[in-house]
Amino acid sequence: QVQLVESGGGLVQPGGSLRLSCAASTRIVSIRTMDWYRQAPGKERELVAAITSGGTTNYADSVKGRFTISRDYAKNTVYLQMNSLKPEDTAVYYCHVAAQLYATLYDYWGQGTQVTVSS
Repeated sequence: QVQLVESGGGLVQPGGSLRLSCAASTRIVSIRTMDWYRQAPGKERELVAAITSGGTTNYADSVKGRFTISRDYAKNTVYLQMNSLKPEDTAVYYCHVAAQLYATLYDYWGQGTQVTVSS
């Protein structure tokens, strides 16, 4: 069973930076996308950033120019570099991996890591 483990969350002041990591417990074949979502209290979970198997990236408008997603397939890891953090970035951040093997789709989720931006 594949497990995704996030790390790197914490408390940071506005304007600061954090780097989130998400490591898979085992190699995931046929990855389609690796993504980061976030969920703030009282709000729905939203897609923050995604990277496809071909390396194409996509970002929510609210984080464009501040966040960068990257991945290291050899290490089964996806990263989210977050710069110029704002209080509204406060949320639980979740790692997600979508894979497809033949006609079967697989969705893997991490347990989440808390990011708090506050002075």
